[in-house]
Amino acid sequence: MRKLFAAIVLAALAIGAIGAPVLAEDNPSPAEHKRLFREGAKLWPVYCNTCHNARPGSEKAPYEWDQIMMHMRTIANLPPDDAKAILEYLKAR
Repeated sequence: MRKLFAAIVLAALAIGAIGAPVLAEDNPSPAEHKRLFREGAKLWPVYCNTCHNARPGSEKAPYEWDQIMMHMRTIANLPPDDAKAILEYLKAR
């Protein structure tokens, strides 16, 4: 039973370690935030609008957007920089 619990904990930590660093940046500077927002606004219709209607960013909490983006990045095969820009755009709307 202990081995099973340890394996589950290790798997959860590994999954978190793989996805989190790609999308999380501590605190971008205001200029970087503005650049990412503009880039995300351009990329959202390219990647997201094909399947999703526009929704206000305030519909979800920032941590929820982090989780959604990790999931959608995998499904849509988004490059890391594009995913970061779209995430910044979604959180700021």
